[in-house]
Amino acid sequence: MSWNPALQPGCPDDVDTDAIETLIVPRARDLGDFEVRRALPAPKRQMVGPFIFFDQAGPAEFLTGRGVDVRPHPHIGLGTVTYLFRGDFHHRDSTGADQIIRPGELNWMVAGRGVSHSERTSAQARSGPNSLFGIQTWLALPDQYEDMAPTFEHHNQETLPIIENSGVKLRLILGNAYGKVAPATMLSETFYADVMIEAGGRLPLPDNHEDRGIYIVEGSILIAGQEYQSSQMMVFRPGDKITVSAGEKGARIMILGGATLEGPRYIWWNFVASSKERIEEAKVEWRAANWGKGRFDLPINDRDEYIPMPD
Repeated sequence: MSWNPALQPGCPDDVDTDAIETLIVPRARDLGDFEVRRALPAPKRQMVGPFIFFDQAGPAEFLTGRGVDVRPHPHIGLGTVTYLFRGDFHHRDSTGADQIIRPGELNWMVAGRGVSHSERTSAQARSGPNSLFGIQTWLALPDQYEDMAPTFEHHNQETLPIIENSGVKLRLILGNAYGKVAPATMLSETFYADVMIEAGGRLPLPDNHEDRGIYIVEGSILIAGQEYQSSQMMVFRPGDKITVSAGEKGARIMILGGATLEGPRYIWWNFVASSKERIEEAKVEWRAANWGKGRFDLPINDRDEYIPMPD
């Protein structure tokens, strides 16, 4: 199938490196058992469309009995996306969700006015040596959804649309692109996809979204003859027709973007909001630990501990 019938012959190669509005090179942060690379928010760029937080976790290897234990913690004003390449997470949250997520699947949790969740390596994975490699990102919510009730959706690998064409295989995780629509309920215009490109393969970015970015997971890509390596994010000028090609070892990339929100967002710890007042209110309620009687409760089957409010 055609990736984008609107592209005219020759047009993709007219782009130059000036089309990259922002180049982000995240620093690795050592969390003890594994590293995290945070691309968003960055000093020169807070968001790409609604995407306001973008972390690469791993790759990491764990011995038998070991793994990740992210204790219950709160969110407001955002939706979280967990997407794994290797390993698993046992997700539990205060909506009542209790779900194992595996590679190629989607966990989509919308915090709205307030939710808490935990993410831990599953008991099954801990029964032997295990791996972790994946991306977690947050999408800021439009104004009208900041106070909605929290929700959770899980979508298996086979429900996410696949597009294959000329050395490119794309799994659409969220939103719409290339004439396909992913099943998760979206609250703003967006797209998010996992893309494998063989050496020399080419991918035009969708041109029906205002903001568009690429994060290189593995390998390298070329734009206007310039090569960009893994763990780099580039954000492109709106409106330009962009095509990227994979380097000599191929590439795995995440493409993301969508419409910009109505106004700026404040971000503090795990809270995102259109006003500082909303964040201050959430701080008070999490610190009060008045579970089930206010904004926050603790996750189902994971209520013995939680992450306290930072100083």
